Amino acid sequence: MKKIMFNDRYGLTDAVIAGTKTMTRRLLNPQPHWWRVGGIPHSSEMQPILPAYEVGEIVAVAQAYKDILSPDFWSNDAGFKNKMFVKADLMPHQIRITGIDTQLLHDISDEECLREGIMREWIEAGSLYHYYLPGVPVKSKHDIYSTPVDAFAALIDKISGKGTWHRNPWVFVYEFELVK
Repeated sequence: MKKIMFNDRYGLTDAVIAGTKTMTRRLLNPQPHWWRVGGIPHSSEMQPILPAYEVGEIVAVAQAYKDILSPDFWSNDAGFKNKMFVKADLMPHQIRITGIDTQLLHDISDEECLREGIMREWIEAGSLYHYYLPGVPVKSKHDIYSTPVDAFAALIDKISGKGTWHRNPWVFVYEFELVK
């Protein structure tokens, strides 16, 4: 079984486990130029860039052992604090990949931003929604966004590096459901 990692700093692992995050985008590497054949992007050398997962595949949600074991348990194992080193078959939560596509990052819809974990709150006083990043306390007006896309653009730049949104790279879009 494979594993997949979500960013804990922005509460994305927790959002997956809670069922509020049901979609993720992963940068294609290398970035293709401009064409797709049968839904799969191709590089200038026409080499296919294959997704890491397949539709129907069950994938473990990686969590550090310290987050899933008893508080009395302590270990020097590399996976105790770092989920990069955990064994997939020991993870308590799993997702099933239900769809895979490729798209340019800017092609994300408002609905997809919410499926990516962007939070939405109705503000009665202004009769409108405000959007914010999961796992980030709202401390000032800079932590609130007027559209889901604005919030997602800020999130992807925090996770994948400043300027990622501006570059508008090709991404694999994975849809999934929590199964365990």
